Amino acid sequence: MRLKLHWQIFIGLALAVPAGLWGGAGHTLLGLSPPAIFDFFGTLFLNGLKMIIVPLVVASIITGIAGIGNGRGLGRLGARTVIYYMTTSLLAILVGLLMVNLIDPGLIDGEPARRQLGLDPAAAAQVQSRVEGRGAGDLASIFLGLVPPNIVAAAADGQMLGLIFFSLLFGYFTARIREPLAGTQLRFWQGMFEVMMRITDLVMRFAPYGVFALVAGVVADIGASGLPQLLQSLGGFVLAVVLALAVHAFVTLPLLLRLAGGVDPRRHFRAVSPALLTAFSTASSSATLPLTMECVEKNAGVSNRVSSFVLPLGATINMDGTALYECVAAMFIAQAYGVELGAVQQFSLVLVALLTSVGVAAVPAASLVAIAIILASMGLPAEGIGLILAVDRILDMFRTSVNVLSDSAGAVVIAGMEGEEVLRPAEAGDG
Repeated sequence: MRLKLHWQIFIGLALAVPAGLWGGAGHTLLGLSPPAIFDFFGTLFLNGLKMIIVPLVVASIITGIAGIGNGRGLGRLGARTVIYYMTTSLLAILVGLLMVNLIDPGLIDGEPARRQLGLDPAAAAQVQSRVEGRGAGDLASIFLGLVPPNIVAAAADGQMLGLIFFSLLFGYFTARIREPLAGTQLRFWQGMFEVMMRITDLVMRFAPYGVFALVAGVVADIGASGLPQLLQSLGGFVLAVVLALAVHAFVTLPLLLRLAGGVDPRRHFRAVSPALLTAFSTASSSATLPLTMECVEKNAGVSNRVSSFVLPLGATINMDGTALYECVAAMFIAQAYGVELGAVQQFSLVLVALLTSVGVAAVPAASLVAIAIILASMGLPAEGIGLILAVDRILDMFRTSVNVLSDSAGAVVIAGMEGEEVLRPAEAGDG
């Protein structure tokens, strides 16, 4: 019986530590240096992630946005849905940014953790040179990047801000051209999205081997003496992510439920608890979607008209937990490299994380793709992903639960705005 992906990744992680310690002790394998072997396969896995970024993000955004206008159009319901999702994602990112600045998980004893984590000093210096000296004038270039003069060149150069913005416009106007052209365009991009999902699944099948190679390479570089510092730094990273997710789940979203939806947050948690537990175990918003719809309809009293519109869209573009995690991860990697991101760089990080979260597919570990996008936009090396792979799967379960919680809260809030009677006392305990 084939093991599930997360168990394969756990096995890869478990084997990576002894393999890295063995490889860092000067042994050879078939005449080759183990660190070189680890680097080859780790780079191969990262290249696979980078390969799928552009077509996956473009197809995901276009199909999601075009689907909003399909049939019903971007009327009152669509506008409220998009505004809610953008607002909650932005709030989640800001919470994550605040928490990572308070905890500073990439610092050990006040110093960047690059030495303890085995980061190349030359690479760290090069990374620092990419971002230093930037000022408020760079804000203009951030917004100019939203409108690239050549969309093909933007895709080739990895300028994701412009590519995401173009995809949003393309999807929006795809829903507004006449038939049969609109249907042809939508079917094409839906087909593209399905193909990219299959390719993504293929790449993720090699995730255990990529995780093994990347983590083993880090362990080989730092050696046995550096493992305590690695665990200390990752412990701070995990703490920052979990605390930020908890604040968003138990403070931000309940306030929105209370103030915007006029409902008791405790009733909402009881109503959608089966979906939250399923999301935690599967780490997939899309896999949880049928149960989420059942919970908000039967337990919370949301109509099928609202749930069938809000929840599938949310499973595609609303990734509060993922956006928060991407922000914290990028800041952690920057801190570990000794790169100090000022107000301008952090504003850019917030903007990129917000736009990138729209295009993240609702499948396990897809955030790795998004983090690669953010690191590239910030001038940080994609190899920094190797620092967080050891805890990514565990944190994936937490952030997916927050994603589903935000989607379900959005359905309740928007249903209330539409005049529906949601979370009635008689139905509050059904979940």
